[in-house]
Amino acid sequence: MLEQIIKERGIPALPNIDNTDEKREYMKRILAEEEYGLPVPKPEEVTYEVKELENANYMTGNATLEEVTVKGKLLGRDFSFPFKFVHPTDKKNQKVIVQINFRYDCPDKYTPAEEIIDRGYSLAVFYYNDITTDNNDFTNGIAGILFPDGERREGNATGKIMMWAWAASRVADYLETLDFVDMDKLGVAGHSRLGKTALVTAAYDDRFKFAHSNDSGCSGGAIHRNKRGETVEAITRNFPFWFCPNYKKYINNEGAMEFDQHWLVAASAPRFVEIGTAVEDVWADHESEYLTCVMASEEFEKQGVVGFVHPDRYPELHEHMKDGHISYYVRPGRHFFSRYDWNKFMDFIDLKIGDNK
Repeated sequence: MLEQIIKERGIPALPNIDNTDEKREYMKRILAEEEYGLPVPKPEEVTYEVKELENANYMTGNATLEEVTVKGKLLGRDFSFPFKFVHPTDKKNQKVIVQINFRYDCPDKYTPAEEIIDRGYSLAVFYYNDITTDNNDFTNGIAGILFPDGERREGNATGKIMMWAWAASRVADYLETLDFVDMDKLGVAGHSRLGKTALVTAAYDDRFKFAHSNDSGCSGGAIHRNKRGETVEAITRNFPFWFCPNYKKYINNEGAMEFDQHWLVAASAPRFVEIGTAVEDVWADHESEYLTCVMASEEFEKQGVVGFVHPDRYPELHEHMKDGHISYYVRPGRHFFSRYDWNKFMDFIDLKIGDNK
């Protein structure tokens, strides 16, 4: 059934390149040139300022909340941004999830931080607008460094999704300095446009062993061709600043793409990727997200791991297909990053690292 659907939708194969490293670099280059824009360079220098916000009584004494400010130089100009870091007081072999977030005051009522801590995880959260604003203004934050004096963006110029992904990597830089963080258990998570960002982060930074994309849809976890809901035309009309200008070539012309979104997931092979989606989120299209997992699986298998284990049909509600290195589930409800989604991601990580907490 799925093979016929894939054929009818005209989804392209992965690149025909035998060397896995060369194939990954090729996919990353095409995605950067045609969709997200060029990756942001690493900073020339960086320092960290740590301020403890809550300790003795935070989460009944089970956790510490800190604010870490990342400061440095990028292309010779100063940058800085803060992130919140909440970790168990028992600093041993920590599993950490980096969350790219829509809000600054986090953990908050939308993030089940206490449950995350109780399951043995730490949480590093940054507010995406602290990196650069979610609009067509390229004069602030790191956008202002990359495009000084209002420089016009053309061709493969960096979009804001790639900029937010750069910030997630800077958080990982800090986590690498902590001896109680286990970098082999590092995850990244985001919802909607920030779910797209989580997938980009993992594709371009292999320190992230686990990625969770929640309801990311068009230009994220969902195949473009014959997709329901949001399309390249709609997303570039409303949010052109997320992408490079080249992406507009594919407005009502998705069939001309050499690539599709399974290339983005395949670029994280042989690590772990989870795509979570909601049945009422038609704009994201859970069936197209499912096909991304199906099509990306081949690259994981070629690298000697189990890819996506699935039946030859579309998924049913509450199915969590997590036996391979690609995980997928569809839940009831709408476009939202819920407690259900957080627990699915932690279930997936724990299963793969053999942690029964």
